[in-house]
Amino acid sequence: MKKITTSSLLEMKHKGEKITALTAYDASMSKLLNQCEIDIVLVGDSVGNVKLGYDNTIPVTVSEMLHYTKAVKRGNSSALLVADMPYLSYQLSIEEAKANAGRLIKEGGAEAVKIEGGLESANVVKALVDINIPVMGHLGLTPQSIYKMGGYSMQGKTPESQEKCITDAKILEGAGVFAIVLECIPEELARVITQKVKVPTIGIGAGAACDGQVLVLDDLLGLTEGKIPSFVKPYAQLRDTVVKAVQRYRKDVKNSDFPN
Repeated sequence: MKKITTSSLLEMKHKGEKITALTAYDASMSKLLNQCEIDIVLVGDSVGNVKLGYDNTIPVTVSEMLHYTKAVKRGNSSALLVADMPYLSYQLSIEEAKANAGRLIKEGGAEAVKIEGGLESANVVKALVDINIPVMGHLGLTPQSIYKMGGYSMQGKTPESQEKCITDAKILEGAGVFAIVLECIPEELARVITQKVKVPTIGIGAGAACDGQVLVLDDLLGLTEGKIPSFVKPYAQLRDTVVKAVQRYRKDVKNSDFPN
């Protein structure tokens, strides 16, 4: 598989070729995703929920993102490696945003960063692009704003919020993003945005009209405990497999059947 770049994604949109993206948090999974020819590997701040036991993404720090980005980098060779900028790593000042994004690129080995928000984040996007850091945008349900939004729910349901989402997408495009994640918005709104912007859109709970799709890998593999979002399609049920395997191991050890 050839190395995927931001230019590759733009070419894929122009050709009508769908873009595949998944999260990863370690080198072994990163290698597997490369083997499967996934186009984008995202080191998401979802690591807070998935691996660190936080209730949401807000507690995740730059140091934690660096740790996991470095690990994923060691397993990645072909996918475009994107790292999330965690909460308060880019909102306080342009200079702090530059420094934190620079660390994810220079120390972490990321090839791009992802930032949540529209108009309010456009100046940060432009500042990062101006120092040659590729930026992916993120609109709709933005998990770092979960307290303000009042929970994990569909966004863009009113004409006013839909118009804002479309405007924000155009603003992000103008600021220089190479792609935009659209999370939990109506499919028709995602379709309109995808048609109106020249950069690729990557959907998660936004229907099939986007230029690509992204999922949390643990959700896809059926490793997530408890309720998963309705838009997720588990392609395996590995949690049940792991539980059964560990239970068999425990039984064999208790009965002195392992090792034998």
